[in-house]
Amino acid sequence: MLRTHSLLLAALLLPLSACTLKVAAPEKPITINLNVKIEHEVRVKVEKDLENLFEEESDLF
Repeated sequence: MLRTHSLLLAALLLPLSACTLKVAAPEKPITINLNVKIEHEVRVKVEKDLENLFEEESDLF
């Protein structure tokens, strides 16, 4: 009985011993492609500046 359990345990653990973990740095650099539009932020800043200008000099229009 003990021998059967030992063989069964060995058969279950044998595939696990073949798995190895490998941590290595990649050969090529990692590139992250970000296609981000910043147009909105610029537009908001310009609109705020214009609003401030119109408030300060209300006689323009």
